[in-house]
Amino acid sequence: MSARWSPSHKKEKEAGLALGSVIFEEERVLLLGGGEEVAVEVNMDGRGTNDVVGGSGTPRKVHSDDHLAVEVPDTAHQISSDSWLQAGFVLTTGINSAYVLGYSGTVMVPLGWIGGVVGLILATAISLYANTLVAKLHEFGGKRHIRYRDLAGFIYGGKAYNLTWGLQYVNLFMINVGFIILAGQALKAIYVLFRDDHEMKLPYFIAIAGVACALFAIGIPHLSALGVWLGFSTFFSLVYIVVGFALALKDGMEAPPRDYNIPGSTTSKIFTTIGSAANLVFAFNTGMLPEIQATVRQPVVENMMKALYFQFTLGVLPMYAVTFMGYWAYGANTSTYLLNNVHGPVWVKALANISAFLQTVIALHIFASPMYEYLDTKYGIKGNALSLRNLSFRVVVRGGYLAATTFVSALLPFLGDFMSLTGAISTFPLTFILANHMYLVAKRNKLTSIQKSWHWLNVCFFGCMSVAAAIAALRLIAVDSRTYHVFADI
Repeated sequence: MSARWSPSHKKEKEAGLALGSVIFEEERVLLLGGGEEVAVEVNMDGRGTNDVVGGSGTPRKVHSDDHLAVEVPDTAHQISSDSWLQAGFVLTTGINSAYVLGYSGTVMVPLGWIGGVVGLILATAISLYANTLVAKLHEFGGKRHIRYRDLAGFIYGGKAYNLTWGLQYVNLFMINVGFIILAGQALKAIYVLFRDDHEMKLPYFIAIAGVACALFAIGIPHLSALGVWLGFSTFFSLVYIVVGFALALKDGMEAPPRDYNIPGSTTSKIFTTIGSAANLVFAFNTGMLPEIQATVRQPVVENMMKALYFQFTLGVLPMYAVTFMGYWAYGANTSTYLLNNVHGPVWVKALANISAFLQTVIALHIFASPMYEYLDTKYGIKGNALSLRNLSFRVVVRGGYLAATTFVSALLPFLGDFMSLTGAISTFPLTFILANHMYLVAKRNKLTSIQKSWHWLNVCFFGCMSVAAAIAALRLIAVDSRTYHVFADI
């Protein structure tokens, strides 16, 4: 095997990487640049030993032990410091974010009991499988790939680097749009509990939510700095999930028989079913696994596997519980924000909505962190997080990014449609198509013909699903855009 990727100095500088090239020669990887050469003997799974071949200048950051030789790219953010449990809580924060309050309406209503339950279980299994493929490639070729685009660029070349970064940016931006819509809906729900005068509209609450998210982003410099905030996030998640579950259970026991038929005409059912498939994969995947894995201490692959198993076992149970209970209680009338359906003491509902709002602020910071890391690394934002230069940079740059996100959220506050579109155009390609094909390319000398066929089947199937789901999501947005105007109060 012989392949070469030599990115330009400009591209590498922008990505926060040292100048150099990567040369594959049989099963020997030669890392060149920065004034030295590091030769790494590997077996295509990233395991081997390293030795300095020669050169002078600033040494590369290389992690070494008896089994691994791993080059670590430059970054302005802290990496390799967190336990697998903290990474597991980061992943669980994403999966049990306030988005779970919408799955009864956006997943179960269009799919029904059989389709919804089977779909969620299958989505859990295939999402775990796809994420483990990416996690196992984190140190592929003797280099630690702390960004999704770094991994794609290392395997395919510079064009794939740019394409992956584009897909990931769209994915994370749209997830953050959804978070701000959710935060605005939570604030509006609190307002309506005490003053249902329709003077304050949803776009106003979305603007308030955007300001809160910007203040939090300015105060927390990087992903590892979340620390105790992950504990608060877990607490907030439990509050709104327990309240939603308990009040829905009470309502369901007191209500007459519900209608569980899938609503709509035959044509609309087809499109909503396809769109719901995108919602299913959206529910379980971040699109930024290498960035989360970058925070994990060595042994990074083993620890990340523990975090993933934690996420897809204990971590999914609260989401399952509130999703199924919400649909059982309200059937086809379930809202895309479950707390709008439930009945109970005002203070209890207010507590749940406050918790949903606060958890959303924390969760958004996780999904915005790859953009923050890129900008901080590009402009050399290092050192004391409270220094005037660093603080001013975060105010202007992160504040500007979240201002744009907030504007889009208020302009088109169609949460379910954004979930479908995000799953279609970015979650499917990043999590399933790219993961299977990267693993196929990286491990092709070790895979049997049956294994190769299996990965190609996944690539083709999820490619078709991505196209179909994108068409369905765009149709839903077009329909809702005719029903609601921009800056709608819904």
